[in-house]
This record gives sequence, structure tokens and C-alpha cells, in this order.
Amino acid sequence: MKKIYALFLLTAFVVMPLGTLGQKKASFGEMKELQGPQNPRLGFMIHGGAGVIRRGSLSPEREKEYRAKLEEAVMAGYKALQAGRSGLDAIESAIRIMEDSPLFNAGKGAVFTSEGKNELDASIMDGKTQNAGAVAGLRRVRNPISLARAVMEKSEHVMMIGDGAEKFAAEQKLEIVDEKYFWTQDRWDGLQRILKREKEQGNTIEDGKPENRFGTVGAVALDKEGNISAGTSTGGMTNKRFGRVGDVPIIGAGTYANNASCAVSATGWGEYFIRLTVARDICSLMEYRGMPIQQASDMVINKKLQDLGGDGGIIAIDRFGNMGISFNSEGMYRAYINAEGRPVVEIYAD
Repeated sequence: MKKIYALFLLTAFVVMPLGTLGQKKASFGEMKELQGPQNPRLGFMIHGGAGVIRRGSLSPEREKEYRAKLEEAVMAGYKALQAGRSGLDAIESAIRIMEDSPLFNAGKGAVFTSEGKNELDASIMDGKTQNAGAVAGLRRVRNPISLARAVMEKSEHVMMIGDGAEKFAAEQKLEIVDEKYFWTQDRWDGLQRILKREKEQGNTIEDGKPENRFGTVGAVALDKEGNISAGTSTGGMTNKRFGRVGDVPIIGAGTYANNASCAVSATGWGEYFIRLTVARDICSLMEYRGMPIQQASDMVINKKLQDLGGDGGIIAIDRFGNMGISFNSEGMYRAYINAEGRPVVEIYAD
């Protein structure tokens, strides 16, 4: 038993972008035994969305901006954990930083619907209690992740949407902004390009294309109490219609956390993540089949999701600090804290 536990600690923070970590399958009994009370390291990971992100697709200046903001966010979450705060606190802190940045498709940088509006979704989940909160269709709440947490902790509900959710946000004294706050030139230009193509082609442009939906943000955490948690926030797809809601606020699809298995935050083509309940499926493979976290992540993302025709990626962590990163797109903005307590920021698949 001591040898097995030592092996898990040594491999806890070795992360491979496309899944060479943990290929040796743990036995079911072995996994269950390891899930007893331990004193794990702190662990923190974030993502800023998956999509068409090839080397050379970002200018050096733009890439530097992304790397700086990802490092800022991952360090904010990790410092919260170091200060003894909960994983939920760390997740909220990091995601708020990304929501306030126009670089990501969440909060300030959200994409536009076909009507030229910004509609925001978010969710958060506590792996210890299985409590969760989610919001969808927000137009005036500055930080949707904070409202998702308020739904979880200060109401008897799991999900709130639209005007009702925003009324609840006002009651909870969360910051309400004018809709113009979310407007950014880059996202507006992106919508105009799609609308122009629609007019030229005389039909509806498929808004599920990778370039129209990357930028969702998320985080997973392991805190000093050995509890794991997950959170995700997004503006959805460019040119989305009819009140479309993706996987982010759907517990089990875009966000899931359970101390018995893992915590997952997803990004990608939401319809496919909903159909496969991607986040929950990864945790189920760990819980019921004893799979290591990276193997479970790769099976769902690079096999099940890809075979169905979906693309995107996830970050995941278990209660021992073992991490998983898997994506089948050309890149994913991501960052984590390594075993030395230093931030590692990655963008490309290679």
C-alpha cells in the first residue's frame, strides 16, 4: 500500500497534453483503497477554451497576452489554496479573472448571438457535498461564476436562467452591469463575418464551427481538506439562436465534481458534451472501472467524443492531485501548478 501511494504522489503533477499519463490501469480495489482519507497536495488547473489554435495563428504579442492572463489566473487560484481557502474560492477567483478579460469567451469577452446580444452561462460543483449551482442566459451579471456559486450556496435550486437569475443576482448584491459592458470589437467583427457569409450563401451558417466557439473558461481544484471542485463559464457559440444553451451549465456535461472520482471542467462543442455527459462519464470510468484519470479522460475525449463527431477538451483532477488534460482540437489554452509550485502555461497540441 505504501509503495502504491508513493507512486501516485510522484506522478501527481506530470501532465501530458494528449494523454500518455497513467496508461497502466489501476485495479478497482486498488483505486478504492487509495480513496481513503489522505493528506494530498494542493492542486490547481485552468483552461481558457479549446479550438483552432495552431502555432502561428496567434501573433507573438497576442500569445504573450494569453500566456500572461492564464498565469495570472492560475496563480490567483493557487494562492487562495495556499492561504487555506477552499477549492470553490480558488475556482471563483481564477474564473473571475478570465471573465473580466476580453481574451476569453466568458464575461467581458463573450461572443454574440445572432441578435447581437451576449448571453452567458456558468456552473460550479463541490465534490465533497455534490452540491452544484448553474446559470444560463445572463445578459447583465458581470461575473456569472459568482452567481452560479450563489445559486448553489444561497438557494435550494441547482439552475436559474434569464431574468429570474438576474433578479436573484441583484438580491445577492452581485455586480449588475449595462449590457454594453460585454461588447468587444473582436467578437462583434466575428459575428459580422458570419452574418455576411449567411447573406452571400442564402442559408444559416453552422455556428458550431471551432473558430466560432472557442474561449470557454474553467478550473478544477484540490484543496487542503482533500476536497475537489470544478467550475466553468462561457458566452456560448457565435451566432447562436433561439435561446440556445450548451454544456457549461449542465451538471455532468460541462462540469462535474465528486470526491469519489474526479473534478472535470470541459470546453468544446456543447451539444456533443451534453449527449455524452462527458464530465460525468470521465468520473464514472474512474469510479466504476478504476481507470487512472488520464486514461479515462482520453477514452472519453479521443474515442467516444471524437467517434460521435464532437471536438473539444477537458481538464480534470482527483483527490490525490493526479491531473488529466485531454483534447482532440488543435489547441487548448491551459495552465496548471506543477510539483514545485510553479505555473505551467500551454496553448498548442504539440
